[in-house]
Amino acid sequence: MLRFNFKVILHIIGVLLLFNGGLMLLSALVSWLMKDGVTFEIVLSAFIVMITGGFMMLVSLKHEAQIQKREGYLIVSLGWILMTITGMTPYLLTDAIQGLSSVFFETMSGYTATGSTILTDIESLPTGILFWRSMTHWIGGMGIIVLAIAILPLLGIGGMQLFTAEAPGPNSDKLHPRITDTAKRLWLIYVSYTFAETLLLYLAGMSLFDAVNHAMSTMASGGFSTKNASLAHWNHLPWVHYIVIIFMFLAGSNFVLSYFAFTGKFKKIFQDNEFLTFAKFIFVFSMIVFAVLITHVDLDQDAFEHPQVWGKVESSLRHSFFQVIAIITTTGFVTADFTAWTPFMTVFFFGLFFLGGSAGSTSGGIKVVRHLLMIKSGFLEFKRALHPNEIIQSRYNGKVVSKEIIGNILGFFILYMISFIVGSLGFGLMGLDFENAIGVAASSLGNVGPAIGDFGPASNFSSLPTLGKYWSSFLMLMGRLELFTVLILFTPFFWSKN
Repeated sequence: MLRFNFKVILHIIGVLLLFNGGLMLLSALVSWLMKDGVTFEIVLSAFIVMITGGFMMLVSLKHEAQIQKREGYLIVSLGWILMTITGMTPYLLTDAIQGLSSVFFETMSGYTATGSTILTDIESLPTGILFWRSMTHWIGGMGIIVLAIAILPLLGIGGMQLFTAEAPGPNSDKLHPRITDTAKRLWLIYVSYTFAETLLLYLAGMSLFDAVNHAMSTMASGGFSTKNASLAHWNHLPWVHYIVIIFMFLAGSNFVLSYFAFTGKFKKIFQDNEFLTFAKFIFVFSMIVFAVLITHVDLDQDAFEHPQVWGKVESSLRHSFFQVIAIITTTGFVTADFTAWTPFMTVFFFGLFFLGGSAGSTSGGIKVVRHLLMIKSGFLEFKRALHPNEIIQSRYNGKVVSKEIIGNILGFFILYMISFIVGSLGFGLMGLDFENAIGVAASSLGNVGPAIGDFGPASNFSSLPTLGKYWSSFLMLMGRLELFTVLILFTPFFWSKN
Protein backbone atom coordinates (compact mmCIF):
# COMPACT_ATOMS: atom_id res chain seq x y z
CA MET A 1 0.00 0.00 0.00
CA LEU A 2 1.33 3.44 -0.96
CA ARG A 3 2.22 5.51 2.08
CA PHE A 4 1.10 9.15 2.09
CA ASN A 5 2.23 11.79 4.53
CA PHE A 6 -1.35 12.51 5.57
CA LYS A 7 -0.35 14.67 8.52
CA VAL A 8 1.37 17.25 6.33
CA ILE A 9 -1.64 17.22 3.99
CA LEU A 10 -3.96 17.84 6.94
CA HIS A 11 -1.67 20.54 8.34
CA ILE A 12 -1.44 22.58 5.13
CA ILE A 13 -5.17 22.37 4.42
CA GLY A 14 -5.70 23.57 8.00
CA VAL A 15 -3.58 26.63 7.18
CA LEU A 16 -5.70 27.29 4.10
CA LEU A 17 -8.90 27.13 6.15
CA LEU A 18 -7.44 29.61 8.64
CA PHE A 19 -6.84 31.98 5.72
CA ASN A 20 -10.38 31.38 4.51
CA GLY A 21 -11.88 32.14 7.91
CA GLY A 22 -9.68 35.19 8.41
CA LEU A 23 -10.85 36.74 5.14
CA MET A 24 -14.45 36.00 6.14
CA LEU A 25 -13.84 38.29 9.14
CA LEU A 26 -12.90 41.02 6.67
CA SER A 27 -16.26 40.46 4.97
CA ALA A 28 -17.91 40.65 8.39
CA LEU A 29 -16.25 44.03 8.92
CA VAL A 30 -17.70 45.27 5.62
CA SER A 31 -21.10 43.92 6.69
CA TRP A 32 -20.86 45.79 10.01
CA LEU A 33 -19.78 49.05 8.36
CA MET A 34 -22.58 48.83 5.79
CA LYS A 35 -25.13 47.74 8.46
CA ASP A 36 -26.63 45.04 6.24
CA GLY A 37 -27.93 42.88 9.11
CA VAL A 38 -25.89 39.71 8.55
CA THR A 39 -22.69 40.55 10.45
CA PHE A 40 -23.27 37.94 13.17
CA GLU A 41 -23.84 35.16 10.63
CA ILE A 42 -20.64 35.99 8.73
CA VAL A 43 -18.61 36.21 11.97
CA LEU A 44 -20.03 32.84 13.04
CA SER A 45 -19.09 31.40 9.64
CA ALA A 46 -15.55 32.71 10.07
CA PHE A 47 -15.13 31.13 13.51
CA ILE A 48 -16.54 27.79 12.35
CA VAL A 49 -14.02 27.69 9.48
CA MET A 50 -11.10 28.94 11.60
CA ILE A 51 -11.82 26.45 14.39
CA THR A 52 -11.97 23.66 11.82
CA GLY A 53 -8.64 24.75 10.33
CA GLY A 54 -7.07 25.18 13.77
CA PHE A 55 -8.17 21.70 14.82
CA MET A 56 -6.69 20.19 11.65
CA MET A 57 -3.37 21.92 12.39
CA LEU A 58 -3.46 20.86 16.05
CA VAL A 59 -3.90 17.14 15.36
CA SER A 60 -1.12 17.24 12.76
CA LEU A 61 1.50 19.22 14.67
CA LYS A 62 3.98 16.33 14.68
CA HIS A 63 4.38 15.84 10.95
CA GLU A 64 7.28 15.21 8.65
CA ALA A 65 8.18 18.44 6.89
CA GLN A 66 8.38 16.72 3.54
CA ILE A 67 6.04 16.99 0.53
CA GLN A 68 6.35 14.63 -2.40
CA LYS A 69 4.56 15.13 -5.72
CA ARG A 70 1.68 12.86 -4.74
CA GLU A 71 1.04 14.84 -1.56
CA GLY A 72 1.28 18.05 -3.59
CA TYR A 73 -1.48 16.98 -5.97
CA LEU A 74 -3.69 15.82 -3.09
CA ILE A 75 -3.18 19.06 -1.17
CA VAL A 76 -4.10 21.21 -4.17
CA SER A 77 -7.20 19.26 -5.19
CA LEU A 78 -8.48 18.59 -1.66
CA GLY A 79 -7.54 22.14 -0.66
CA TRP A 80 -9.69 23.65 -3.40
CA ILE A 81 -12.62 21.38 -2.58
CA LEU A 82 -12.46 22.04 1.18
CA MET A 83 -11.98 25.77 0.63
CA THR A 84 -15.14 25.67 -1.48
CA ILE A 85 -17.11 23.64 1.07
CA THR A 86 -16.12 25.93 3.96
CA GLY A 87 -16.58 28.98 1.73
CA MET A 88 -20.24 28.03 1.41
CA THR A 89 -20.82 28.74 5.11
CA PRO A 90 -21.68 32.49 4.86
CA TYR A 91 -24.24 31.78 2.12
CA LEU A 92 -25.82 28.97 4.14
CA LEU A 93 -26.00 30.79 7.48
CA THR A 94 -27.40 33.98 5.95
CA ASP A 95 -29.76 32.04 3.67
CA ALA A 96 -28.60 34.33 0.86
CA ILE A 97 -28.76 31.53 -1.73
CA GLN A 98 -31.40 28.80 -1.80
CA GLY A 99 -30.49 25.16 -2.42
CA LEU A 100 -27.27 23.29 -1.62
CA SER A 101 -26.39 22.70 -5.29
CA SER A 102 -26.78 26.41 -6.05
CA VAL A 103 -24.62 27.41 -3.07
CA PHE A 104 -21.91 24.92 -4.10
CA PHE A 105 -22.04 26.13 -7.72
CA GLU A 106 -21.75 29.82 -6.76
CA THR A 107 -18.89 29.15 -4.35
CA MET A 108 -16.94 26.96 -6.78
CA SER A 109 -17.50 29.57 -9.49
CA GLY A 110 -15.97 32.09 -7.10
CA TYR A 111 -12.83 30.19 -6.09
CA THR A 112 -12.14 29.00 -9.63
CA ALA A 113 -12.56 32.60 -10.86
CA THR A 114 -15.15 31.42 -13.39
CA GLY A 115 -17.79 34.05 -12.69
CA SER A 116 -20.86 32.06 -13.73
CA THR A 117 -23.75 32.76 -11.37
CA ILE A 118 -27.12 31.29 -10.44
CA LEU A 119 -28.27 34.59 -8.86
CA THR A 120 -31.23 36.29 -10.52
CA ASP A 121 -31.10 39.44 -8.39
CA ILE A 122 -27.54 40.16 -7.33
CA GLU A 123 -28.33 43.63 -6.03
CA SER A 124 -30.72 42.27 -3.38
CA LEU A 125 -27.93 40.45 -1.54
CA PRO A 126 -26.46 41.92 1.67
CA THR A 127 -23.28 43.90 1.06
CA GLY A 128 -21.23 41.60 3.31
CA ILE A 129 -22.25 38.61 1.19
CA LEU A 130 -21.49 40.47 -2.05
CA PHE A 131 -18.06 41.32 -0.66
CA TRP A 132 -17.44 37.70 0.34
CA ARG A 133 -18.56 36.60 -3.11
CA SER A 134 -15.93 38.87 -4.71
CA MET A 135 -13.39 37.80 -2.10
CA THR A 136 -13.69 34.16 -3.20
CA HIS A 137 -12.62 35.36 -6.65
CA TRP A 138 -9.69 37.27 -5.25
CA ILE A 139 -8.49 34.31 -3.17
CA GLY A 140 -8.78 31.87 -6.05
CA GLY A 141 -7.51 34.19 -8.75
CA MET A 142 -3.86 34.01 -7.90
CA GLY A 143 -4.13 30.66 -6.19
CA ILE A 144 -4.83 29.83 -2.59
CA ILE A 145 -1.97 27.37 -2.72
CA VAL A 146 0.54 29.99 -3.88
CA LEU A 147 -0.55 32.15 -0.95
CA ALA A 148 0.13 29.27 1.42
CA ILE A 149 3.58 28.74 -0.11
CA ALA A 150 4.57 32.22 1.01
CA ILE A 151 4.15 31.23 4.66
CA LEU A 152 5.25 27.58 4.47
CA PRO A 153 8.80 28.39 5.62
CA LEU A 154 7.25 29.38 8.96
CA LEU A 155 5.99 25.80 9.19
CA GLY A 156 9.31 24.31 8.16
CA ILE A 157 7.90 22.90 4.93
CA GLY A 158 9.22 23.32 1.39
CA GLY A 159 6.61 24.31 -1.17
CA MET A 160 7.98 23.60 -4.65
CA GLN A 161 5.76 20.55 -5.11
CA LEU A 162 2.68 22.64 -4.35
CA PHE A 163 3.63 25.32 -6.86
CA THR A 164 4.10 22.67 -9.56
CA ALA A 165 0.66 21.20 -8.90
CA GLU A 166 -1.02 24.59 -8.71
CA ALA A 167 0.54 25.95 -11.92
CA PRO A 168 1.31 23.00 -14.21
CA GLY A 169 1.55 25.09 -17.38
CA PRO A 170 4.58 25.15 -19.71
CA ASN A 171 5.96 28.45 -18.43
CA SER A 172 8.51 27.95 -15.67
CA ASP A 173 9.80 31.51 -15.26
CA LYS A 174 10.83 32.32 -11.70
CA LEU A 175 11.36 35.76 -10.19
CA HIS A 176 13.64 34.43 -7.49
CA PRO A 177 15.43 31.13 -6.89
CA ARG A 178 13.32 30.45 -3.79
CA ILE A 179 9.71 29.59 -4.55
CA THR A 180 8.47 31.33 -1.39
CA ASP A 181 10.01 34.61 -2.52
CA THR A 182 8.41 34.12 -5.93
CA ALA A 183 5.00 33.73 -4.30
CA LYS A 184 5.50 36.86 -2.19
CA ARG A 185 6.49 38.95 -5.21
CA LEU A 186 3.50 37.68 -7.21
CA TRP A 187 1.14 38.56 -4.40
CA LEU A 188 2.70 42.00 -3.95
CA ILE A 189 2.04 42.74 -7.63
CA TYR A 190 -1.46 41.26 -7.36
CA VAL A 191 -2.35 43.36 -4.31
CA SER A 192 -0.82 46.52 -5.80
CA TYR A 193 -2.84 46.17 -9.00
CA THR A 194 -6.01 45.62 -6.95
CA PHE A 195 -5.47 48.81 -4.97
CA ALA A 196 -4.59 50.79 -8.10
CA GLU A 197 -7.70 49.68 -9.97
CA THR A 198 -9.90 50.37 -6.94
CA LEU A 199 -8.65 53.94 -6.79
CA LEU A 200 -9.07 54.55 -10.52
CA LEU A 201 -12.58 53.07 -10.65
CA TYR A 202 -13.58 55.20 -7.67
CA LEU A 203 -12.25 58.33 -9.38
CA ALA A 204 -14.08 57.31 -12.58
CA GLY A 205 -17.45 57.35 -10.84
CA MET A 206 -18.00 54.03 -9.07
CA SER A 207 -18.84 53.92 -5.38
CA LEU A 208 -15.95 52.76 -3.18
CA PHE A 209 -17.77 49.47 -2.47
CA ASP A 210 -18.37 48.76 -6.17
CA ALA A 211 -14.79 49.78 -7.03
CA VAL A 212 -13.26 47.37 -4.49
CA ASN A 213 -15.47 44.47 -5.60
CA HIS A 214 -14.82 44.96 -9.31
CA ALA A 215 -11.08 45.40 -8.75
CA MET A 216 -10.93 42.06 -6.92
CA SER A 217 -12.99 40.42 -9.64
CA THR A 218 -10.91 41.92 -12.47
CA MET A 219 -7.53 40.95 -11.06
CA ALA A 220 -8.77 37.41 -10.48
CA SER A 221 -10.03 37.23 -14.09
CA GLY A 222 -13.29 36.33 -12.41
CA GLY A 223 -16.36 38.23 -13.52
CA PHE A 224 -18.58 38.52 -10.45
CA SER A 225 -20.23 41.95 -10.34
CA THR A 226 -22.28 43.77 -7.73
CA LYS A 227 -24.84 44.71 -10.37
CA ASN A 228 -27.35 42.60 -12.27
CA ALA A 229 -26.24 44.14 -15.57
CA SER A 230 -22.52 43.62 -14.83
CA LEU A 231 -20.34 46.40 -16.33
CA ALA A 232 -23.23 47.41 -18.62
CA HIS A 233 -24.54 49.20 -15.51
CA TRP A 234 -21.81 51.79 -16.15
CA ASN A 235 -22.24 52.12 -19.92
CA HIS A 236 -22.80 55.84 -19.30
CA LEU A 237 -19.28 56.06 -17.78
CA PRO A 238 -16.89 55.00 -20.59
CA TRP A 239 -13.80 55.59 -18.43
CA VAL A 240 -14.93 52.75 -16.18
CA HIS A 241 -14.81 50.43 -19.18
CA TYR A 242 -11.38 51.66 -20.27
CA ILE A 243 -9.92 51.18 -16.78
CA VAL A 244 -11.30 47.64 -16.57
CA ILE A 245 -9.96 46.89 -20.07
CA ILE A 246 -6.43 47.86 -18.98
CA PHE A 247 -6.52 45.77 -15.81
CA MET A 248 -8.11 42.77 -17.53
CA PHE A 249 -5.19 42.90 -19.96
CA LEU A 250 -2.68 43.06 -17.07
CA ALA A 251 -4.41 40.21 -15.22
CA GLY A 252 -4.44 38.12 -18.41
CA SER A 253 -0.72 38.68 -19.00
CA ASN A 254 2.07 36.75 -17.29
CA PHE A 255 2.66 38.35 -13.87
CA VAL A 256 6.38 37.74 -14.30
CA LEU A 257 6.31 40.37 -17.06
CA SER A 258 4.75 42.86 -14.65
CA TYR A 259 7.67 42.21 -12.32
CA PHE A 260 10.08 42.87 -15.19
CA ALA A 261 8.25 46.14 -15.91
CA PHE A 262 8.52 47.27 -12.29
CA THR A 263 12.26 46.51 -12.29
CA GLY A 264 12.86 48.33 -15.58
CA LYS A 265 13.49 45.23 -17.71
CA PHE A 266 11.16 46.33 -20.50
CA LYS A 267 13.23 44.62 -23.19
CA LYS A 268 12.25 41.21 -21.76
CA ILE A 269 8.57 42.08 -22.12
CA PHE A 270 8.77 42.89 -25.80
CA GLN A 271 10.94 39.86 -26.48
CA ASP A 272 8.36 37.52 -24.99
CA ASN A 273 6.68 35.54 -27.79
CA GLU A 274 3.55 34.76 -25.80
CA PHE A 275 2.96 38.38 -24.76
CA LEU A 276 3.33 39.62 -28.34
CA THR A 277 0.96 36.90 -29.61
CA PHE A 278 -1.52 37.66 -26.82
CA ALA A 279 -1.55 41.36 -27.76
CA LYS A 280 -1.87 40.55 -31.49
CA PHE A 281 -4.79 38.19 -30.84
CA ILE A 282 -6.62 40.87 -28.89
CA PHE A 283 -6.05 43.54 -31.54
CA VAL A 284 -6.99 41.38 -34.54
CA PHE A 285 -10.07 39.84 -32.92
CA SER A 286 -11.22 43.24 -31.62
CA MET A 287 -10.95 44.68 -35.12
CA ILE A 288 -13.10 41.83 -36.47
CA VAL A 289 -15.76 42.54 -33.85
CA PHE A 290 -15.48 46.28 -34.50
CA ALA A 291 -16.08 45.76 -38.23
CA VAL A 292 -19.27 43.81 -37.47
CA LEU A 293 -20.51 46.32 -34.89
CA ILE A 294 -19.90 49.37 -37.04
CA THR A 295 -21.71 47.85 -40.02
CA HIS A 296 -24.43 45.61 -38.58
CA VAL A 297 -25.20 46.56 -34.97
CA ASP A 298 -26.79 49.71 -33.57
CA LEU A 299 -25.23 50.15 -30.12
CA ASP A 300 -26.63 52.55 -27.55
CA GLN A 301 -24.43 55.63 -27.82
CA ASP A 302 -24.32 56.56 -24.16
CA ALA A 303 -20.66 57.45 -24.61
CA PHE A 304 -18.65 60.64 -24.71
CA GLU A 305 -20.36 63.77 -26.01
CA HIS A 306 -19.08 63.61 -29.56
CA PRO A 307 -20.80 63.95 -32.92
CA GLN A 308 -22.93 60.94 -33.75
CA VAL A 309 -20.51 59.34 -36.21
CA TRP A 310 -17.55 59.53 -33.83
CA GLY A 311 -19.82 58.43 -30.97
CA LYS A 312 -20.68 55.24 -32.86
CA VAL A 313 -17.01 54.60 -33.68
CA GLU A 314 -15.90 55.14 -30.08
CA SER A 315 -18.70 53.03 -28.64
CA SER A 316 -18.10 50.20 -31.11
CA LEU A 317 -14.34 50.22 -30.47
CA ARG A 318 -14.82 50.22 -26.71
CA HIS A 319 -17.35 47.39 -26.68
CA SER A 320 -15.21 45.41 -29.14
CA PHE A 321 -12.03 45.59 -27.08
CA PHE A 322 -13.90 45.12 -23.81
CA GLN A 323 -15.74 41.96 -24.83
CA VAL A 324 -12.79 40.38 -26.65
CA ILE A 325 -10.44 40.94 -23.70
CA ALA A 326 -13.12 39.85 -21.21
CA ILE A 327 -13.59 36.52 -23.01
CA ILE A 328 -9.95 35.83 -23.95
CA THR A 329 -8.79 36.49 -20.38
CA THR A 330 -11.81 34.49 -19.11
CA THR A 331 -12.87 37.44 -16.94
CA GLY A 332 -16.41 37.29 -18.25
CA PHE A 333 -17.58 40.83 -17.56
CA VAL A 334 -20.15 42.08 -20.06
CA THR A 335 -21.06 45.53 -21.37
CA ALA A 336 -23.59 44.08 -23.83
CA ASP A 337 -25.10 40.76 -24.88
CA PHE A 338 -22.63 39.73 -27.59
CA THR A 339 -24.82 36.74 -28.54
CA ALA A 340 -27.52 39.20 -29.66
CA TRP A 341 -25.24 41.13 -32.03
CA THR A 342 -25.25 38.69 -34.99
CA PRO A 343 -25.18 34.87 -35.37
CA PHE A 344 -21.58 35.21 -36.57
CA MET A 345 -20.66 36.97 -33.32
CA THR A 346 -22.14 34.13 -31.26
CA VAL A 347 -19.99 31.57 -33.08
CA PHE A 348 -16.98 33.90 -32.98
CA PHE A 349 -17.09 34.45 -29.23
CA PHE A 350 -17.74 30.76 -28.63
CA GLY A 351 -14.45 30.10 -30.41
CA LEU A 352 -12.71 32.56 -28.07
CA PHE A 353 -13.85 30.42 -25.11
CA PHE A 354 -11.03 28.03 -26.06
CA LEU A 355 -8.22 30.59 -26.21
CA GLY A 356 -7.37 31.69 -22.67
CA GLY A 357 -4.87 34.25 -21.41
CA SER A 358 -1.15 33.94 -20.81
CA ALA A 359 0.61 31.30 -18.73
CA GLY A 360 1.47 32.76 -15.33
CA SER A 361 -1.68 34.91 -15.35
CA THR A 362 -4.93 34.57 -13.43
CA SER A 363 -6.79 33.61 -16.62
CA GLY A 364 -8.25 30.19 -17.31
CA GLY A 365 -8.51 28.42 -20.66
CA ILE A 366 -5.93 26.58 -22.73
CA LYS A 367 -3.47 29.53 -22.64
CA VAL A 368 -1.89 31.44 -25.51
CA VAL A 369 1.54 29.82 -25.19
CA ARG A 370 0.06 26.38 -25.86
CA HIS A 371 -1.76 27.63 -28.95
CA LEU A 372 1.41 29.39 -30.12
CA LEU A 373 3.58 26.29 -29.78
CA MET A 374 0.95 24.05 -31.40
CA ILE A 375 0.69 26.44 -34.37
CA LYS A 376 4.50 26.57 -34.69
CA SER A 377 4.73 22.79 -34.44
CA GLY A 378 2.04 22.40 -37.11
CA PHE A 379 3.85 24.66 -39.58
CA LEU A 380 7.12 22.87 -38.92
CA GLU A 381 5.45 19.59 -39.91
CA PHE A 382 4.81 21.09 -43.38
CA LYS A 383 8.48 22.02 -43.57
CA ARG A 384 9.60 18.55 -42.44
CA ALA A 385 7.41 17.01 -45.16
CA LEU A 386 9.35 18.97 -47.79
CA HIS A 387 12.76 18.53 -46.13
CA PRO A 388 12.66 15.17 -44.31
CA ASN A 389 16.42 15.03 -43.69
CA GLU A 390 16.74 18.54 -42.28
CA ILE A 391 16.94 19.04 -38.50
CA ILE A 392 14.05 21.40 -37.77
CA GLN A 393 13.39 22.49 -34.20
CA SER A 394 10.63 24.60 -32.67
CA ARG A 395 11.81 27.69 -30.81
CA TYR A 396 10.19 29.83 -28.11
CA ASN A 397 11.75 33.07 -26.85
CA GLY A 398 14.92 32.15 -28.72
CA LYS A 399 15.28 28.74 -27.06
CA VAL A 400 14.74 25.30 -28.53
CA VAL A 401 11.54 23.67 -27.27
CA SER A 402 12.05 20.01 -26.44
CA LYS A 403 9.90 17.28 -27.95
CA GLU A 404 8.76 16.42 -24.40
CA ILE A 405 7.22 19.86 -23.94
CA ILE A 406 5.55 19.75 -27.36
CA GLY A 407 4.21 16.30 -26.50
CA ASN A 408 2.93 17.55 -23.15
CA ILE A 409 1.14 20.46 -24.82
CA LEU A 410 -0.44 18.27 -27.49
CA GLY A 411 -1.47 15.81 -24.78
CA PHE A 412 -3.03 18.63 -22.76
CA PHE A 413 -4.93 19.91 -25.79
CA ILE A 414 -6.29 16.47 -26.64
CA LEU A 415 -7.29 15.90 -23.02
CA TYR A 416 -8.91 19.34 -22.92
CA MET A 417 -11.01 18.64 -26.01
CA ILE A 418 -11.98 15.19 -24.73
CA SER A 419 -13.03 16.81 -21.44
CA PHE A 420 -15.09 19.35 -23.37
CA ILE A 421 -16.81 16.61 -25.38
CA VAL A 422 -17.50 14.49 -22.29
CA GLY A 423 -18.69 17.60 -20.45
CA SER A 424 -21.07 18.44 -23.29
CA LEU A 425 -22.37 14.87 -23.39
CA GLY A 426 -23.03 15.04 -19.66
CA PHE A 427 -25.17 18.15 -20.07
CA GLY A 428 -26.91 16.55 -23.03
CA LEU A 429 -27.87 13.57 -20.85
CA MET A 430 -29.39 16.04 -18.40
CA GLY A 431 -31.69 17.45 -21.07
CA LEU A 432 -29.80 20.49 -22.38
CA ASP A 433 -30.00 21.00 -26.13
CA PHE A 434 -26.88 21.10 -28.32
CA GLU A 435 -26.19 24.85 -28.12
CA ASN A 436 -26.71 25.03 -24.37
CA ALA A 437 -24.74 21.85 -23.67
CA ILE A 438 -21.61 22.90 -25.60
CA GLY A 439 -21.91 26.47 -24.32
CA VAL A 440 -22.02 25.56 -20.62
CA ALA A 441 -19.31 22.89 -21.03
CA ALA A 442 -16.92 25.29 -22.80
CA SER A 443 -17.62 28.12 -20.36
CA SER A 444 -17.20 25.93 -17.25
CA LEU A 445 -14.05 24.14 -18.42
CA GLY A 446 -12.47 27.40 -19.61
CA ASN A 447 -13.54 29.34 -16.48
CA VAL A 448 -15.06 31.93 -18.82
CA GLY A 449 -18.31 32.90 -17.06
CA PRO A 450 -21.07 33.63 -19.57
CA ALA A 451 -21.95 30.92 -22.10
CA ILE A 452 -24.24 30.99 -25.13
CA GLY A 453 -27.89 30.13 -25.70
CA ASP A 454 -30.07 30.18 -22.57
CA PHE A 455 -26.95 30.72 -20.44
CA GLY A 456 -25.58 33.70 -22.33
CA PRO A 457 -24.53 37.14 -21.04
CA ALA A 458 -28.13 38.34 -20.65
CA SER A 459 -29.07 35.35 -18.48
CA ASN A 460 -27.61 33.20 -15.67
CA PHE A 461 -27.15 29.55 -14.72
CA SER A 462 -30.10 29.22 -12.31
CA SER A 463 -32.02 26.98 -14.74
CA LEU A 464 -29.29 24.31 -14.74
CA PRO A 465 -30.61 21.06 -13.22
CA THR A 466 -29.27 20.13 -9.78
CA LEU A 467 -26.90 17.49 -11.16
CA GLY A 468 -25.85 19.97 -13.86
CA LYS A 469 -24.66 22.45 -11.24
CA TYR A 470 -22.41 19.83 -9.66
CA TRP A 471 -21.17 18.67 -13.09
CA SER A 472 -20.43 22.26 -14.09
CA SER A 473 -18.59 22.80 -10.78
CA PHE A 474 -16.42 19.75 -11.44
CA LEU A 475 -15.53 21.10 -14.89
CA MET A 476 -14.68 24.47 -13.34
CA LEU A 477 -12.28 22.79 -10.89
CA MET A 478 -10.67 20.76 -13.67
CA GLY A 479 -10.20 23.89 -15.78
CA ARG A 480 -8.81 25.98 -12.94
CA LEU A 481 -6.21 23.34 -12.06
CA GLU A 482 -5.44 22.65 -15.74
CA LEU A 483 -6.85 19.10 -15.89
CA PHE A 484 -3.84 17.02 -14.84
CA THR A 485 -3.91 17.95 -11.16
CA VAL A 486 -7.49 16.70 -10.77
CA LEU A 487 -7.61 13.84 -13.29
CA ILE A 488 -4.38 12.26 -12.08
CA LEU A 489 -6.19 11.38 -8.83
CA PHE A 490 -8.47 9.07 -10.83
CA THR A 491 -5.61 7.05 -12.31
CA PRO A 492 -4.58 3.71 -10.72
CA PHE A 493 -0.85 4.46 -10.95
CA PHE A 494 -1.27 7.54 -8.73
CA TRP A 495 -2.23 5.22 -5.88
CA SER A 496 0.29 2.48 -6.70
CA LYS A 497 3.77 2.14 -5.23
CA ASN A 498 5.48 2.56 -8.62
